Formats: sequence, C-alpha cells, structure tokens
Amino acid sequence: MNRQQTIITLFGSGRAAEHEEVFKTAEQMGALLAQHGFAIANGGYEGIMRASAKGAAAAGGKVIGVTCRAFKRSGPNEYITDEIQTDTLTERLTTLIRLGSAYIVFAGGTGTLLELADVWEHKNKGFREADKPIILIGTFWQPLVQMMAEADSKSARCVSIADTPRRALTILQEAI
Repeated sequence: MNRQQTIITLFGSGRAAEHEEVFKTAEQMGALLAQHGFAIANGGYEGIMRASAKGAAAAGGKVIGVTCRAFKRSGPNEYITDEIQTDTLTERLTTLIRLGSAYIVFAGGTGTLLELADVWEHKNKGFREADKPIILIGTFWQPLVQMMAEADSKSARCVSIADTPRRALTILQEAI
C-alpha cells in the first residue's frame, strides 16, 4: 500500500475549541499528514475531528468522517471529503480502527479513552496487526501509560508519545 492510500485514524476530544492549543496542534497534524500523502479518518464532527480535518483539507488531503446516526447530529463538519455513516457507536469505532494503518491520539474524554483502550489492548494482546503504531500526542496520556506500565510492563511498549506533530510524523514514517 503506498502512502497515497494509507489512512491514519485520529482520535481526540469533540469539545476542543479553535482557540485551544490542542485544536491548533490537531490542525497542524492533519496538514502534515496530508502534505506527506496520507489520508485521515476521524469521527467527522467537532473538536479534534474538525481541527485535523481542517488542516488536512487545507493541504488538499482526503478526510474520511465516520459518523454515527445514533448521535442524531446534523451531519459531519464541512472539511470531510468522504462520509461513512454507521448506526452504532460500536460500529463507528470498529470502522475507524479498521480504516487506520496507524492511530494518533490527542487529549480527550471517555470516548477517546474508549478508542485508545481498544487499539491499545488489541495491540498489547496481538489480536490486531501488531505493526500498526499508536502515537499519543502531548503529555495528557502519560500518567495512564505509566500506570499501565506498572500493571503490565510490556503494554507501555505498544504506544509512542510525541511532543509535537512533527515528531509524530517522524514516528509514523519510521513505523510504516
């Protein structure tokens, strides 16, 4: 699979506002991915999803929004180029995971925690393709990684932490 076809799934808070640093970081990440030939997939709505889509769209990239009818929202954000509608939250998450050749995770709430836990546990147990990188952006998830490493030392090796989008891109390029 060449980079033109490689999809990177991004997870993060739907509540991040445009004035927040995490929004700007996600926008930069989306742009960097598109500039390097990657397509992105995300949940298609607001916050980190909108930010990464905005950045990717500005760079001419493909943005797949995996939305969920159960949310009863009006539709995806304006930067989505391809929408995949699902009926349930479980179907939405399964689709986002299946699409991704790698996962980039920003700060978020319980929804983001669910997404991270799913890809992390499957990778930790070897149930999913173990070569798919999981990259955590910033310091938000570091306490969780440390706590999990105390409970299961090999689990921490399943994730990488990047302090910037450029570092995340480097980790991604080395892994794919």
